[in-house]
Amino acid sequence: MTRIGIILGSTRPNRVGEQVAAWAYAMASRRADAQFELVDLRDHPLPLLDEPLPPSLGQYHNEHTKRWSAKIASFDGYVIVTPEYNHGIPGALKNAIDYLYREWNNKAVGFVSYGSVGGTRAVEQLRLVAGELQMADVRQQVTLSMFTEFESYKVFRPHEHHVSGLTTLLDQVVAWTTALAPLRTPGGGPAL
Repeated sequence: MTRIGIILGSTRPNRVGEQVAAWAYAMASRRADAQFELVDLRDHPLPLLDEPLPPSLGQYHNEHTKRWSAKIASFDGYVIVTPEYNHGIPGALKNAIDYLYREWNNKAVGFVSYGSVGGTRAVEQLRLVAGELQMADVRQQVTLSMFTEFESYKVFRPHEHHVSGLTTLLDQVVAWTTALAPLRTPGGGPAL
């Protein structure tokens, strides 16, 4: 069965992203077309990139990198839940992405974002990164405003219309993950 990782991209104390990721995971878990797993970056503490070889070689020296590689490689696609920090990607998320290369290739990714303008600028940057990692980023995005979706900026209360948006995002991630499956099989994709 298709496996999709829902990656929580914030490690900050008092983060609200945990509530957003739990909501996305709860919605996804109702589906029968894929298996979903919540992946919290706090459970995979990674120092600032410390591998001596370029990550594209896949020969890792550090145990934390090997564990992270095995976790990410176990999925066929991803949903990344991300805040926007200072108009950009959280440092911990970018660092976690940069640790690996081949583990991300030929997989679909969708984005659930939050921030003062819904996290859209962080996702614009993540789409560029996804392209370099040979990932297919889906069109649908769920954008959550800190002003309208969070009571006192702390308690997540999504409006009902976000349910249909998330459903469409998950539909697209599963469909693209399935379409890309032949490229992930040994000998199935172009030698890059």
